[in-house]
Amino acid sequence: MGKLLRSYFWWTYDRGSIHFDIMVTLILLFLFVSPHFINFKDRPVETVALHGSEVLVKEAGHRGTNSVFVFQIRSDQAGGPQANQTDDERRAAILRSVEPISGEVTLDHSEPVLDAHGKVVAYNAWVVR
Repeated sequence: MGKLLRSYFWWTYDRGSIHFDIMVTLILLFLFVSPHFINFKDRPVETVALHGSEVLVKEAGHRGTNSVFVFQIRSDQAGGPQANQTDDERRAAILRSVEPISGEVTLDHSEPVLDAHGKVVAYNAWVVR
């Protein structure tokens, strides 16, 4: 039994043998079945545009015949939305950043994106086109 386990551990079996097939099957089972039973605590990372001049655009579905998009605009962008602005000023700044990219749109709502320290780094804006 020790020799068998040692051979499995050091992968000494030839390709096409029954032991090789068993090892490959066990590896594939682990790869495809283990995520259903083991919580690896992996979650997607919130993506924020890297540079102040970038605007990240994601599709958010449809509302009737119109398309809904989420635009993420960094708060350090020149002329972009800032935390110290009023809601109307922030709304106008978001539209100034979005409309050159997408044309005339209607701003549905916006939310701040916070970093780990609670500082506003960007704004997500849901727009209808």
